[in-house]
Amino acid sequence: MLKCFECINWKKTGIFAAGVAFGTAGIKVLSSKDAKKVYTNCTAAALRAKECVMKTVNMVQENAEDIYADAKNINDERKAAEEAMNCEDTSEEVTTNEISD
Repeated sequence: MLKCFECINWKKTGIFAAGVAFGTAGIKVLSSKDAKKVYTNCTAAALRAKECVMKTVNMVQENAEDIYADAKNINDERKAAEEAMNCEDTSEEVTTNEISD
């Protein structure tokens, strides 16, 4: 009967038993009222951080929309000015051609 106990690796068995004991104690600790209080406070902090980040994201997004609209207006004005210059150039060519004829 003692021979069957000789082939058992007591080190591994002890580690397993300790793991089970710590796991059981860990479950008790993690489900305690104090632990729940910590979880609640951490969750509340995460929600506050999320709210702060969302405010910043919205502000950046609004600024980006303003910048985009301003850039579009600048390009439209530049395009209109280029078209006006092209129209003036062609009208000068027409006038010089009419004078020389």
